[in-house]
Formats: sequence, structure tokens, C-alpha cells
Amino acid sequence: MPVARPRDAATLILVRRDGPQPRILMGRRSGGHDFMPGKWVFPGGRIDRADYHGPILKDLAPDVAADLAASVRLKRQDGARLARALARTAIRETFEETGLVIGRHSDRLEADLSGLSYVARAITPPARHKRFDARFLMADAEQLQSLEPSDSRELGDVAWFGLGECRELDLPIVTRAVLDVVEGHLDGRAVERPFWHWTRQSPESAI
Repeated sequence: MPVARPRDAATLILVRRDGPQPRILMGRRSGGHDFMPGKWVFPGGRIDRADYHGPILKDLAPDVAADLAASVRLKRQDGARLARALARTAIRETFEETGLVIGRHSDRLEADLSGLSYVARAITPPARHKRFDARFLMADAEQLQSLEPSDSRELGDVAWFGLGECRELDLPIVTRAVLDVVEGHLDGRAVERPFWHWTRQSPESAI
């Protein structure tokens, strides 16, 4: 069987700190999806062509831009251009799936990339019929125009959860692992950025 080529994608982990414990935004994927149906995930998705030239209010921090650019997988890709597109994808997908805005939205979304950090990366195993090269970005909820998410067709339920509550949800394995990385950052520990990828023999349950 031919192996599907991973598609560049980005996910946004939003952290809310206005209570006694940090809370994370999670959404439950519709049961009708053919990729991780019913699972709780961070908002995100694959790059759209428009993300390469969509409007931006503020650019990425130089170190974040450099690290994302270094994740280029295909030799023909422009790393700096891909870095900006990935960051805009994370913000756009979050807006489309939850209604929450980092930046400004009137007749179009103008993304503010300046507060994003890059915390993890994962490529879906070759055994999957859909594959993504996902970069996990993190941002503080203080950057949002509103803290009240709305439901969508892609994420049937959207809510804020403490880390312990997140771990009680039905999560993909990688999402659960990323929560450990996020917890390290929130605790102020020096956390290396993980990069998870699997061989052709990896089982579908690996992600």
C-alpha cells in the first residue's frame, strides 16, 4: 500500500491563568470524522494556501520563527514562509473551530503571531490513511479578545479544563504527551521540544 505524505499542520494550545490553576482549551471532535472521531484535542488543522499570504498584525518572535523554519521537511519549501503560515494556520483554525481570536477580526482575520511559542512536533504514523506533520504552538489566553468559545461542526464541545481534568478526557496518545510538555512549561522547567515520529511498522494506536 502506498504511504500517504504528511501534510503540514499546526495546533494551538491556549492557556488560561485567571483562576487558582491554569486551564487549557480543548474541543471534542465530531463522531462523524474519519480521523480521531470523538477524541478531545487542541484546536488546529492543516495549512491552507491562504495562510501563506493572509494578513498579520504582528510577526513571530525571531527565535520562534527560526525554530519553525528549521522544521521544513521538503527541500523546496521556504522555511521563513512556512513558519509564518504555520503560525497563522494555528490562529485561523482556532478561530474557525472555537470563535476565539488572537489578533483582530472584522471582515477578515488579522492574526497576531507575536505571543506564540513552539513546544512540540509530531508526524502521524505511516499506517494512517491521513497523515499530518503537526507543530504544537502555545499562547496565553490573555491575548484573546474573548474567553468564551463557541461550538462548531468540527469540535462539537469546546471548554476550558484544568490539567488533571484534561487527562480524564478521551485523548489521542500524542495529545496526552503534549500535556506533559505543557505542564513542564507552566511549572517553569526547562523542557526540550519533543519530535514524535513513527516507522512504517508502527501500529495505528501509536498516535
